[in-house]
Amino acid sequence: MPEPPTAGGVQRRDMGGAEPSIVEAFDEACRDHDAGRADARDAHLAAIRAAAASPADGLRLLGAIALRAGRGDVAIAHVASSDAPAPQTAAQLRDLGQAFGLVGRLDDAARCYREALRRAPDDADTQLRLGDTLLAQDRLDEAVASYRAALACRPDLVAALANLGTVLGRLGYADEAEASHRAALRRAPDLAELHESLGLALLRVGKLDEGWSEYEWRLRAPTTPSRFAQPQWAGEPLGDRVLLIHAEQGFGDTIQFCRYVCSIAAPARVVLEVPEPLVRLLAGLPGGAHIVAHGAPLPPFDLHCPMLSLPSVFRTTLETVPNQVPYLAVDPARAAAWRERLAPLGGKRVGVVWAGRPTHLADRRRSLDLASLAPLADVPGISFVSLQTGPAAAQAQEPSPGMVLHDWTAELDDFAETAALVAGLDLVITVDTAVAHLAGALGRPVWLLNRFDSCWRWLLARDDSPWYPSLRQFRQKQPGDWDTVLREVTAALADYSRLL
Repeated sequence: MPEPPTAGGVQRRDMGGAEPSIVEAFDEACRDHDAGRADARDAHLAAIRAAAASPADGLRLLGAIALRAGRGDVAIAHVASSDAPAPQTAAQLRDLGQAFGLVGRLDDAARCYREALRRAPDDADTQLRLGDTLLAQDRLDEAVASYRAALACRPDLVAALANLGTVLGRLGYADEAEASHRAALRRAPDLAELHESLGLALLRVGKLDEGWSEYEWRLRAPTTPSRFAQPQWAGEPLGDRVLLIHAEQGFGDTIQFCRYVCSIAAPARVVLEVPEPLVRLLAGLPGGAHIVAHGAPLPPFDLHCPMLSLPSVFRTTLETVPNQVPYLAVDPARAAAWRERLAPLGGKRVGVVWAGRPTHLADRRRSLDLASLAPLADVPGISFVSLQTGPAAAQAQEPSPGMVLHDWTAELDDFAETAALVAGLDLVITVDTAVAHLAGALGRPVWLLNRFDSCWRWLLARDDSPWYPSLRQFRQKQPGDWDTVLREVTAALADYSRLL
């Protein structure tokens, strides 16, 4: 968890010997900016330009203000202006690196941080920012080295401990990752984000009891205030009260954890708020819960519970995961219509999804392009059906040579329709997207193409899933190694195609 952006080189110690009037105007501008007083801030900025010892000093100070405001583009314009001297001090270089980072110029940011460290090799904050930049570039081993260097300078640097835990987890060093997260928590025991990070690390290795408890801290973070005044449900009998269960994350999470509604003693007293594309599908949940689309008016309720808190409420362990499938149903008429459409296809009918939502933080690591699936086209006796939606769906118009890909995704207007199509397929092959959860919830055979640093829900070193009995995992052996995964999937598909 990176530290929040700080003023860095815009503190008094970095003012470069400016006159007291400039320092005072600078401090006042910072306070006005933080308080949202734009007019007063701009007046102080004008005073800085007027009082600066030189135009270059004025530009540098204005760049610092822009950096504090999170406007990397403006900061770069000031700091790198032709009227300003090239940054020379470690603090100036660190500021410029931060500005480059804000606009996504990560190579330039790393270059500035490295140059700053040549001038001030014991600057833990610069080492931290370099580590964060390298992590964002997936240069994991280098990020580890930077975080360790930061901690060698400042062993109590919480952000370095936390981020080191994150990158060690991505590299597969589970025990070391857990230890680093715990070390961060010993230094900042009330920081919700640290508890959440530890919770995810514990869930990934199957320590569900403590993992769920730590993961609950996500609800205490300042960035996730509760939407509701009603108390949160802790599993007590409902009596005559109404419980609102609300989806808080993505489609896949909602499909995975809606199963818990079936375990509530009075499901008819449950209101389930979910994204609109899931409303029709989840209407088939056993028990008669009232399904409401997110954003629609809610009926009166007495208690609420975020959906990802349900495993904690039910104290779920690996042995008690509620994995009876199917727990979702398809509309019989729509399923029959899709079976009729699929009937002319020869051999095994296999649905494919090669990419997830582009805005997902891990999408560049979990997604492929359709061309990567080209080896599957060499397997005889397979009819491929696209289940791909979103921007990557356009690739279905130009499948790999030899791959015949049937594409009806334009007709899949919600997950209920997708479920009806999936019900008529023999197998689904997908990267880590909501379709993996959908096929698993329907009890359909599904093969998951999983990245090395997989999501916590798929655990470590497993080729199955306690959540979905019909799911099989094909995992990267090394970060980014999709070639090995696809060779294994192709061989498995060849065996599968020979089955009667």
